[in-house]
Amino acid sequence: MRICLIAEGCYPYVAGGVSSWVQMLIQGMPEHTFIIYTIGANESQRGQFKYTLPSNVEHVEENFLDQYMDAKIRKPARYDLQSKEHEALLDLITTSKPNWNTLFDMFSCNGPYQANEFLASDAFLDVVMDACQDTFRMTPFNQAFWTIRSMLLPVLNILRCPAPEADVYHTVSTGYAGLLGALFQKQTGKPLIITEHGIYSREREEEILKAAWVDIYFKKTWIDFFLGMAGAAYGRATTVVSLFQHARDLQMEYGADANRCRVIPNGIKLQRFEDIGPLPLERKGLVIGAVIRVVPIKDLKTMINAFALVLERRPDAVLYMIGPTDENPEYYQECLELIENLHIRNIAFVGRVDVAQWYGKLDLMLLSSISEGQPLAVLEAMASRRPVVATDVGSCRELLEGVDDGIGPAGIIVPVMSPNIMSQTILQLAEDRLLMRQMGENGHARVSHYYREEDFLTTYRQLYREVSGPWRESDSN
Repeated sequence: MRICLIAEGCYPYVAGGVSSWVQMLIQGMPEHTFIIYTIGANESQRGQFKYTLPSNVEHVEENFLDQYMDAKIRKPARYDLQSKEHEALLDLITTSKPNWNTLFDMFSCNGPYQANEFLASDAFLDVVMDACQDTFRMTPFNQAFWTIRSMLLPVLNILRCPAPEADVYHTVSTGYAGLLGALFQKQTGKPLIITEHGIYSREREEEILKAAWVDIYFKKTWIDFFLGMAGAAYGRATTVVSLFQHARDLQMEYGADANRCRVIPNGIKLQRFEDIGPLPLERKGLVIGAVIRVVPIKDLKTMINAFALVLERRPDAVLYMIGPTDENPEYYQECLELIENLHIRNIAFVGRVDVAQWYGKLDLMLLSSISEGQPLAVLEAMASRRPVVATDVGSCRELLEGVDDGIGPAGIIVPVMSPNIMSQTILQLAEDRLLMRQMGENGHARVSHYYREEDFLTTYRQLYREVSGPWRESDSN
């Protein structure tokens, strides 16, 4: 089977998280051929892969949002929009439910409209003027025009991407990747699978509400814009996958058809961690670890502040931050400056390593994220028999506490952005190593029963066969 995986902002440019999931999926299915269709932010990433591509990856098609910014306009364009086309564009910038079929027909590779030329046309100006008469009537026209143009420039250009030949299209988020999946499904009639690790629309909403670069007049516009793209993907998906039940509920809240939604948990390769024994009851010091990417969504500053408070009571504690530091150099520098300003000792960034070699050295694993799906780092810590203190995001509570499985807690959940509570929880656990060991054993039991890589791969094999069956039978006839 030929599978087109559509990835935005992750594989193969970023290590860990969703990228690790993609690599695991491809490597675990050598019988299938994969095409990777990427969407990145900056063209400077082209060819800068953090993963060795498995042999069953046939091709990587790289696309970058900033490549459209410098596209040359060949000539001034004149477009006479049909009323339904005008309405579809107006709805795209003022509502969360535009007519995507019309927009696909207008701007796809076989459509009559060139995005950059259209955005320099009188027809586009007319659409903006209509929007300003109602939705943006309290906003300076110049500000509205350039905001709308910057919003539409990448998305309309993305629609020019031709669909690669595949039996199944599988996008690992909604957003731009999900929109491409919907476009490819329309162009080919082949099945589309969406797997959301975090709920993309919710994450973008949280970012936009906090973002200083988004003027207050346009926050709702941007939120609706991403909701609209999610709606396009959900509307054409054969199957919409989430990692846990609450995420499935959110997908349905955002418009996914309940009959097409299902939960497939992550899985990990338990053999990688089988040599790691139970937590020692006697050990000098307190060794804390965090397997993370150094990016704002992981909220390392809360972790750093919490560790500073831990050191006041446990000067023998150490904290290792394990994972790549080059994804967001500015944020990494901010973290280093925070450590220096607080005069924190015993803290180190380890970089990208084989994490399986580190878990056995730890007493406790931390996760301080403000948003997650079903973090592989927590599953790995559980497989390594190490207790976890994690923020109440994504499926962390379900992982650590279970759902009426009778196993017992594998750690403790704390509120987001609460360094005082996180530090108190760490200190509380550090006083009872027997409890920490029991939590570690509970975690190992839960991950062994519910989160095995072989079960994850078997389920996706079945899903690929299930969705592609009707289409392959049709082709054979």
